[in-house]
Amino acid sequence: MSIPMSSPDITAAEIEAVNQVLRTPYLSIGPQLEQFERAVASYVGVAHAIGVNSGTSGLHLCMIAAGVSAGDLVITSPFSFVASANCILYERAIPVFVDVDPVTGNLNPVSAAEAAHDLNQGGRMAKRWLPRSMADAPRGKLKAILPVHSFGQPADMAPILETARQRGVMVVEDACEALGAEYRGQKAGTLGTAAVFAFYPNKQITTGEGGMVVTDSDQWAALLRSLRNQGRDVFDAWLNHTRLGYNYRLDELSAALGLVQMGRIEELLAKRERVAGWYNERLADLEWIERPPIVSTTTRMSWFVYVIRVRPPISRDEVMRRLAEVGIPSRPYFTPIHLQPFYRQRFGYQRGDFPVTEYLGDVCLALPFSSVMQEEQVDQVCDRLRAAVMAALGSAAPGSAP
Repeated sequence: MSIPMSSPDITAAEIEAVNQVLRTPYLSIGPQLEQFERAVASYVGVAHAIGVNSGTSGLHLCMIAAGVSAGDLVITSPFSFVASANCILYERAIPVFVDVDPVTGNLNPVSAAEAAHDLNQGGRMAKRWLPRSMADAPRGKLKAILPVHSFGQPADMAPILETARQRGVMVVEDACEALGAEYRGQKAGTLGTAAVFAFYPNKQITTGEGGMVVTDSDQWAALLRSLRNQGRDVFDAWLNHTRLGYNYRLDELSAALGLVQMGRIEELLAKRERVAGWYNERLADLEWIERPPIVSTTTRMSWFVYVIRVRPPISRDEVMRRLAEVGIPSRPYFTPIHLQPFYRQRFGYQRGDFPVTEYLGDVCLALPFSSVMQEEQVDQVCDRLRAAVMAALGSAAPGSAP
């Protein structure tokens, strides 16, 4: 049977909701968006939700709201989708990478605290955290910390928030992969000054393309609503613009789809958890594979992807190649941001700069995963994964031990 890497979970209700919008005059910023925003805000437990056309757009607007500008510094993770660092560059600021926790792959709070201290001290202490090409360049202040909730598991937020409080900086949660996740009983998205969710087709819910910024700050909410709509404020007349803004609006068609999906959110999360459970059961005895770890501070995992770790000396890439040969798609997850060609060229990063991130980048492998995946499909993936691992083991260096 054909097994896609991921699939959206769409029913007749979503299709009808979109069709209804097509029969109305509202295709941009209308009643569907307002209802969708209220639904997300209510579910997360925040005062405001601001719909945008992507998670990337939401992260960019949060950098602006946090006062990040040219030369400023933002601490973040190199083990993420590239948008969590690109959003800092959009404001000509400097992403300051710190290595990640080896268990979760999330921002290491001890390293983040050390970096924040040294960056505030300046001089030689600050240089050790800065990209090679920026070490002697004029720079501004540390303005924010941007932790990423990778794979649907929250970062260890308590110490990160304490570091931010001590240094007087904002915390913006990249929760693009973590709608519904909980950290010590508190929902992801309620921990920082603001947070961003994304609704790409492989996410927990989808709007096709789209995202949502959530915050309890009235000031941030008003600014974000203006910024997403070309800089128009609520009191501006037609085609008057108070500030530089962007066309980051979420359209009514996408919002209608998202609104129905939010009505099914617990069903969708439960279905994803069930698929993850099938994988966990079938891979429990496969010695050379590590299943996704869940730490004690994660009181609810929101399964975005199912990412295994292929233990050396087996080659993750060889396993991936053997899976592809028998029709099973898989993906490296993630390629470290600092090793992306643009970041190497711009900042002078080299392999060895962030060893934990690089190790995870070498061994992590995302398997096919979605809420519509069937148990027989999981069986097929696991059977072929087992065969691929054993074949790769046979070609690994002789005498290797786990």
